[in-house]
Amino acid sequence: MPPSLRIVRVMCSSRVDPLHIINALLAGADGVLVAGCHPGDCHYSKGNYYTRRRFAMLKTLLENIGFEPGRVRLSWISASEGPRFQQVVKEFTEEIKKFGRNGAGEKVFI
Repeated sequence: MPPSLRIVRVMCSSRVDPLHIINALLAGADGVLVAGCHPGDCHYSKGNYYTRRRFAMLKTLLENIGFEPGRVRLSWISASEGPRFQQVVKEFTEEIKKFGRNGAGEKVFI
């Protein structure tokens, strides 16, 4: 795992508010990966469906305010898929490196 990875655990991917993602990017995070249970396998029934809808809207919003949509990614990974999680993190990290540093933490947004 990359040493720069910061994991924030939540009970369900639906608990990740889009504002948390926007605030992370505005604070200078180079990228945000949201990992959730596979659709249909959510312990909370419909949580990942809510996440999918919010995420689609969030990507459009990020593009409109000047962020590359590729800086944010949603992946379906179950708790038992450790190797898959590792693979997704490595791929996402490589993708983020192509974008370069996120300079938003150095800018003033009004």
